[in-house]
Amino acid sequence: MGEPLTKERIRSVGIFIILLLFFLGMFAAYGVGVYNDSEQYITMHIHREPLYPLFLSFFRLLAGPETGLLLAALVQNILAACGIFFLIEYLAKKFSLHFAGELLLLALELAPHLVTKYVSALGIFLENSIMSEALCIPLFQFFLLFTLRMIFEKKKTDMVWSLVFAYLLSMTRGQMMTTILIWLVAAALGLLFEKQYRKLFIPVLAVICVFGLRSLTVHTYNYFVTGYFMGNTYGQVNTLTNVIYACDREDGAVFAEGSLERAFFDTFYEEADALGANYRYAKDAPEGETAYLEEHHDLLKFQVLESNLSRYYFGLGKVDYYQQSRMSDEMAGKMLRKLLPACFGQWFYDYLLLCRNGFIRSIAVVNRWINWAALAIYFAAAALTVIVFGKNRKSGAARVMGLALLFIAANVCATSLTIMCLSRYMIYGFSIFYMAFFLLAAEFVRGKLRR
Repeated sequence: MGEPLTKERIRSVGIFIILLLFFLGMFAAYGVGVYNDSEQYITMHIHREPLYPLFLSFFRLLAGPETGLLLAALVQNILAACGIFFLIEYLAKKFSLHFAGELLLLALELAPHLVTKYVSALGIFLENSIMSEALCIPLFQFFLLFTLRMIFEKKKTDMVWSLVFAYLLSMTRGQMMTTILIWLVAAALGLLFEKQYRKLFIPVLAVICVFGLRSLTVHTYNYFVTGYFMGNTYGQVNTLTNVIYACDREDGAVFAEGSLERAFFDTFYEEADALGANYRYAKDAPEGETAYLEEHHDLLKFQVLESNLSRYYFGLGKVDYYQQSRMSDEMAGKMLRKLLPACFGQWFYDYLLLCRNGFIRSIAVVNRWINWAALAIYFAAAALTVIVFGKNRKSGAARVMGLALLFIAANVCATSLTIMCLSRYMIYGFSIFYMAFFLLAAEFVRGKLRR
């Protein structure tokens, strides 16, 4: 016989039905979204991490090229519904929330999906898209679930599953390698609070092994796809783009006259200057310095850096695309090591501008009327966390907010190193931040009412 239909079970079924109706309804309304980046995932491009291309390949082999993408998008929506359901069910039980409270958590989980579709410039319902974010979002929900269980329940199985999902996230998007480090911080703090100092080497060793496994997996995957045992390329080209943007002409003096690096720098600088892709032009930009940098990043990267690097290395002859891509990335790395110290002040200033937008987009949208409100919300969250934690050192809500803020900071700071913080890169922190804020407020109010 099945379990009796209690109020709690009926409530859970109702929440799950709402989630399925939402995601399947959006899938039916808008269908599969294929965008510029989609082709790179479908063709298993060397720039992309392995998990999402393999995910797409499985469904394409199962149902054919077109139907396979349709089926993959459908599964993405179902996985998103499941990930959100299990996370909010856990939080609702852990914090003894009434049905209205759980519905609020549900609304907060669905909000970023609606924001990226209807409010942000992106205009995409991510779970319908053929982009790695569509798989990252549900994986991140499961990572949060097991990380919170690890923090509160202190079970070894939860520690293992949390690290497994961090590994899977890192294999889906490079920026999500931060989740592995967040797992390390959470695990280490747990041991410190319990005064188990001698066991601190265990999470450190586990993280070293996971990073090693990630590198081996990527290299092995690329070997079977390309024939070359190599990691993903293009990361250093991405980083060099914002460094070139921050340069002055005289910064090229760090390279020896007549060297290949100097020739590349001179070409990059001249072409960037002709396109206005330099920090000097941003000073008078009516839309603001950060917006100007975000607008010119891809222009500088594709039309200047990638174009010139690929033209040179292909011009050597007998060089295929994978060799060219690796050689371009290696050259970008060599130039970075010498050039970044020369323009560090301007680059760091631009980096802080990108971080600012990243922090805003993590909880809101960038708008001159909203930016200050977002800052105020962060201050309110920090103040409330300090107040609640000060009164109750075992506060669960304070720990959830700590995890939320730690992830947002790591995600923003890591993403800003290589590219701008678009909404689809920042979406992950939105729900957990506001859910933590709600839990803090509820705990604060309960504390007041008990007096």
